[in-house]
Amino acid sequence: MIRIPFAKMSGAGNDFVVIDNRDLILPHEVTGFLRKICQRRVSIGADGVLLVEESDLADFKMCYFNSDGKEVETCGNGARCVSRFAYLNGIASDKMCFETKAGVYQSEVIKSNVRVRLGNPTQVRLNFPLQLSDGTYDVSFANTGVPHVVFLAEELEGIDVTYLGNQIRYHKDFEPSGTNANFVRVRSNREIDIRTYERGVEDETFACGTGSVAGVIILAINGMVSSPVRVNTLSGFVLTVYFGLVDGEVQNICLEGDARVICEGQILESAWEY
Repeated sequence: MIRIPFAKMSGAGNDFVVIDNRDLILPHEVTGFLRKICQRRVSIGADGVLLVEESDLADFKMCYFNSDGKEVETCGNGARCVSRFAYLNGIASDKMCFETKAGVYQSEVIKSNVRVRLGNPTQVRLNFPLQLSDGTYDVSFANTGVPHVVFLAEELEGIDVTYLGNQIRYHKDFEPSGTNANFVRVRSNREIDIRTYERGVEDETFACGTGSVAGVIILAINGMVSSPVRVNTLSGFVLTVYFGLVDGEVQNICLEGDARVICEGQILESAWEY
């Protein structure tokens, strides 16, 4: 019987299956395997899977797959979790660098928290109209390793995040890859609330690290927040975004928050053979 060691981790409510794949222990048909183990109720269940693999550029390589089994460029909460996993398993020291499809990240483990330095945002667009089924909305956009639309709202409780998020995710303006959608409320120049619809999960998630960063970036450029910014996620966990703002451009972005190990065990064949 095949047994694959894993850890279940959570970062601000985003949950992940984390696997040390440096010895290439996964089945050849990776997409179907990963999609099935992410299914809740019938398997382990997770928002996504983090694989630790060998790297010629850094301490290790992080490969991230959404719960649909498709690999994407990066994941902010996942980057923190994989950092703590690498530290706890002797793969890297408490200060490390690791490779992602979005570039090489640096991170530091601070007890049960991790602070990770992300790349600078790209494709930033501010305050443009987006036509949805029930009207035209004023939105902004930033790629923080993965694409994010940011929608500024006065209140979040009444927003149908799944309905609007799904429209934005599949909107023709963001074809062919689609986008994530974030709904943000400003509490003060140092605190915001956020809700996020995640591409690949195809639903609202408890938190999104790169989405939190995208929200802060858009607000910072519009002069509405200053570093550091406390980000209140749907899960109740708080993320902190640090940044510098030079000539209207955001740089030196760091994301800090929890990276908790929930359990460790072995994945058995019945987790994906169904």
